[in-house]
Amino acid sequence: MGKKSRVKARSTSQPDGTAEHAGGVGPRQPCPCGSGRRYKACHGSVAGPVPTYVARPFEGINGECDLIAMREIIAAATAPLTLRDGVADGRTVQLCSLLPMAAPALSRADGSVWLGLQVQHAFGDPSRDLAAVLLKALAAEPGEGIVGLTDNPGDGPRLQDLLTDAPLEVTVHDGFDFWIADVEDPDGTAAASLESANGAANPSRRLGSVEAAYWTDVGTREHLRWVLPYDEEPLLDALARLHVAGKDVVAEGSRFVGMFRAHGRLVPVWDLPAGTGPEVLEDAVKQLATDLDAARADGSPLSADERSARHGLANRQVTIR
Repeated sequence: MGKKSRVKARSTSQPDGTAEHAGGVGPRQPCPCGSGRRYKACHGSVAGPVPTYVARPFEGINGECDLIAMREIIAAATAPLTLRDGVADGRTVQLCSLLPMAAPALSRADGSVWLGLQVQHAFGDPSRDLAAVLLKALAAEPGEGIVGLTDNPGDGPRLQDLLTDAPLEVTVHDGFDFWIADVEDPDGTAAASLESANGAANPSRRLGSVEAAYWTDVGTREHLRWVLPYDEEPLLDALARLHVAGKDVVAEGSRFVGMFRAHGRLVPVWDLPAGTGPEVLEDAVKQLATDLDAARADGSPLSADERSARHGLANRQVTIR
């Protein structure tokens, strides 16, 4: 009886010294899926491919910038959602910055659904994840309570596919009392549980003169954070022009300190002296919006000072996801 060969099948050697895997792709070579990752860290991983990150998940939503603000910079805010015909089946849906216990969604006893924004599902596309949670909550029985995702929802509708083009009407709250505003609490248990949540909610206001600009009191200082709807490169040029011209001041003693990038949009941040308040900012930020439009329309090359300012702005960006 013949012996089995002791010679194991050898992998084909690659020019970079790595072994060739299925489909002729080496573990250190780019994954054929186009993710930009090495094969061994993507489709060649034992755990399977890492979810593809969507850089601008809320693109196309009317109120994209306010939605980003509710997800990333505002503690307590709500906005009713208007869904396409046949999606909600008559049930009301409210978007919430944060829900009790950071729940992804609540199916409430009155039949309404609350959808939480400040939830990290880590499945790559927050819009698709939110849509999956929303549909799951709408399919749940009224009063079922917390609804969430435990597995990657895979292919499916995104939030854009479920919403109409109605504007997002944001209400900023002083705290989370809206959680129990219409709930009976005879022994005060629910109210007591709000104390720590409310203690962590910094007072905030949405400015009325422009879209998606929010003032926040953080105690010793105040901040203005403004989610802007423009593409990054021309916006950096425009902000550099305004900075050099001294037109980026929004209040006495204010300081433009930089910006962060959230879900594909830039969010400039101003540091304000304590006691500034939101009212003082309205006219100044409206004028800043006008100046910003003019700067964005300026197609001339940046001056040396403007290039230097732009470089400084680019170096003071922080990306959050």
